[in-house]
Amino acid sequence: MDNALFPLSTAVGHALQARGLLLATAESCTGGGVAQTVTDVGGSSAWFERGFVTYSNAAKTAMLGVPADLIAAHGAVSEEVAAAMAQGSLAHSDAQVAVSTTGIAGPTGGVPGKPVGTVCFGWARAGHVHTERLVFAGDRQAVREQAVAHALQGLLRFIK
Repeated sequence: MDNALFPLSTAVGHALQARGLLLATAESCTGGGVAQTVTDVGGSSAWFERGFVTYSNAAKTAMLGVPADLIAAHGAVSEEVAAAMAQGSLAHSDAQVAVSTTGIAGPTGGVPGKPVGTVCFGWARAGHVHTERLVFAGDRQAVREQAVAHALQGLLRFIK
C-alpha cells in the first residue's frame, strides 16, 4: 500500500465507525485498489462490508444492477454510471455508504471527450449521490493511485 494513503484510510475508518456506517466499494479502473487500501487498516472489518470489482460492462450490470441502456447511452466512464455503480453497491450489500470508480487508466482507451486519465467517481448514501469527473495525468499506475486517493478524500468529505 502507498504509505501516504494509510492516514487517509485510517481517517475514513474512524469517520465510518464513529457514525456506525459500513462501507461498500464498486470499482472498475482501480481494480480493487480502494478496497485494498481501506482493508490495510487493522480493524477495518468493523466498518468495511464488501467490495465489487466490476471491470467489464457485463459485470457492472450483473453484480450492481447498472442498466445496460445507461452504459450504452453515456458510456461506462460517465458520472451517470458511477452514480449507478455506487447505488448498486448499496442495493447489493449491507453497507450504508458506498464509493465507486470508473475510468480510463491507459495507456490506451482514450476517446474524444474522454482522454486517458479520465475517472468518474460516485459516493452514495440512502437518498443521496454525489459524482465527480476528473482527468489525472501520468501513466496507468499514477492514474490509478490518484483515483484511489481521490475516492478516499471524497468519501471522507461525503460522510462528514
